[in-house]
Amino acid sequence: MCSFSSSHSHRPSTTPFNSHQSNTNTHLTSLLQTHPLYPLTTARLSLQFKEKILCLEIMGVDAGKALSQNPALTTASMESIQSIISFLLSKDIQHKDIPRIISMCPKILTSDINSQLDPVFDFLSHDLKVPDHSFRKVINKCPYLLTASVVDQLKPTLFYLRRFGLKDLKALAYQEPVLLVSSVEKSLIPKLRYLESLGFSKDEVKDMVLRCPSLLTFNIEVNFRPKFEYLVGEMGKKLKELKEFPQYFSFSLENRIKPRHMEVLQSGINLPLSLMLKSTDQEFRELIEQGVGDIH
Repeated sequence: MCSFSSSHSHRPSTTPFNSHQSNTNTHLTSLLQTHPLYPLTTARLSLQFKEKILCLEIMGVDAGKALSQNPALTTASMESIQSIISFLLSKDIQHKDIPRIISMCPKILTSDINSQLDPVFDFLSHDLKVPDHSFRKVINKCPYLLTASVVDQLKPTLFYLRRFGLKDLKALAYQEPVLLVSSVEKSLIPKLRYLESLGFSKDEVKDMVLRCPSLLTFNIEVNFRPKFEYLVGEMGKKLKELKEFPQYFSFSLENRIKPRHMEVLQSGINLPLSLMLKSTDQEFRELIEQGVGDIH
């Protein structure tokens, strides 16, 4: 589990995960005891706990942060942790992916393989039609899938999203899997209602979301509200433009929207939102220099 050197192949594994576990167990003790951090750990710590801390650090995981976010790790056995890592490797997750996945969601290391982790991969395979060789892409996009309840979270949310109209399973799996771990009642529905409160009808909001599903991943206070206020208050735009280009919310207010709006103002031309924001820096510069657009 703790040896992530360049000698490991980064190709997807096709061997049973138990073979990964036996291989990692072989050199575990010698690796830990020769690690420079080993003698620096306090003697009052048990050998097992000391090895656990060093194991996490060697893997590239902040042990202190992981233990604070998942206190159950304190009593988890090394064998169970090794089994989970081996299981993930057997699902085509690569060694180099493990540090980021565990750092984002240390709860994974105390999950039950049979009742929690395996059902998630079954869900990806059967419900989202994700082939085995693409598990890695989806999990790397949203590691939190691994700690979500299939029965209480993933299946009900998928049902809601499909009923809403998001029927492209491939796009949902590979582009916006975070929607599957979002609360329908506390996150998705409030965002839809907020968009309606801006003056859009339910059908208009639905059309906007279906064209830009990432809208449901944005925070109301951090994203929607300040960008809408700038759009209407500073740019003087109407709802019609936002309805036609809901992707507006996906651009950075400080780094993209404001700077380009100021340049457009200074140039005296009027560019549609999509043209102003989607064009590359070079294309935008050419539009400004050529005065392409409606003159104010």
